Amino acid sequence: MSLIVDEHRAYLSDPMRVRAFERAIAATVHAGDVVVDLGSGTAFLGLLACRAGARHVYAIEANGMIEIGRAIAHANGLAERITFIKRYSTDVTLPEPGDVLMADLVGNMGFELGLFDIYSDARRFLKPGARLIPRAVTMAVTPVEDTARFDEVHFWTRGCSGIDTTPALQWAVNTGYPRLLDPGALLSDAAVRATFDPSAGQALLRIRGEVAVSRAGVVHGIGGWFEADLAEGVSLSNSPLATERLNRRNVFFPLEHAVPVRPGDRVLLHVRIRPADLVVSWDVEVHAARAVHRERHSTLGGMLLSREDVEANVPGSAPRLTPRGHARRTVLDLPPIVSTTPPSSPSWISPNWNARPPLPPSVWWWPRCRPCPTHGSIRGGATKEARGSACSATTATASATKIRSTFIFHRPTGR
Repeated sequence: MSLIVDEHRAYLSDPMRVRAFERAIAATVHAGDVVVDLGSGTAFLGLLACRAGARHVYAIEANGMIEIGRAIAHANGLAERITFIKRYSTDVTLPEPGDVLMADLVGNMGFELGLFDIYSDARRFLKPGARLIPRAVTMAVTPVEDTARFDEVHFWTRGCSGIDTTPALQWAVNTGYPRLLDPGALLSDAAVRATFDPSAGQALLRIRGEVAVSRAGVVHGIGGWFEADLAEGVSLSNSPLATERLNRRNVFFPLEHAVPVRPGDRVLLHVRIRPADLVVSWDVEVHAARAVHRERHSTLGGMLLSREDVEANVPGSAPRLTPRGHARRTVLDLPPIVSTTPPSSPSWISPNWNARPPLPPSVWWWPRCRPCPTHGSIRGGATKEARGSACSATTATASATKIRSTFIFHRPTGR
């Protein structure tokens, strides 16, 4: 079984999630509506929309889950009311405007699965005044004490087999970790919150504010979660404080240094999120009785960017073809010989050529091969091994020529 399929099993096994979407769709979708379902997966939301009276659903899914959605729609007798489109929504044009836009793409903190970017673009699918599910997303952060998570991040400071691994810490402390937060880990009864319209097209989301510490402990980082407003009176949240909590992890943003705190100490938090780039930065300022501790981190600093990658993207740098790239370009530059029948190809190039389905005449062609500068031309008496040998100056993957083999550009005898 694909792990993606099992991921969807987990979604449908969460009774809180199922009930929330049942209620939200029943309250939002009206008889005769056209509904757009983004990231449709199993088509569960689309089927609920049909049950609520939708005239038609456009289910957009970019991966192979679309086949499971089609099968489930057919099994439920609703295949005629759902049009499945296997593309990214940004590449889709619909034949009619929608009344409702819906998706379950909130991730762990509300933005990670692309909800903001996708909904901003998907506005073009909709009629004026169209309804959204979710219609708003609130993100919350608060200081947390979590010794186990802090120790995982600081594993790198302990070394391994006498080897100093401390340099890796700078990447580790600039990473957000999906973790399930226990309510007892929260150091404050309050949280800093900000609410956003996912379709508004905001390039930068800010969560900024101050909380008072409510118990003695140690600040190891900040925890983040979301609250999605699906419809009037219907919400979905993975908050550690929620009475009914969605079975989805939160996010732990670590500090480099643990900071002891007492009740009444103040913690200033400023989180900035660029949803299109999936970049998060967090500033933490702890005002304790005797000192102020400040740290600034960003997932940009946690990205595994090699110096080669950075140099390749410096403004003004020009990419250069590798020897393999030159070989591939040579294949693409070869002129075709158009024929209505397949060539009598040697078995060493395509042993199953004749077993393949017939192709349109325009794609039948044989490469006009160039002599290999190292080995020279190979004539008719050459062995199979010689003809199939490789040289770094002229090898290429010939899938671009409809010949699925790697070969030297030697001109076959008689061609």
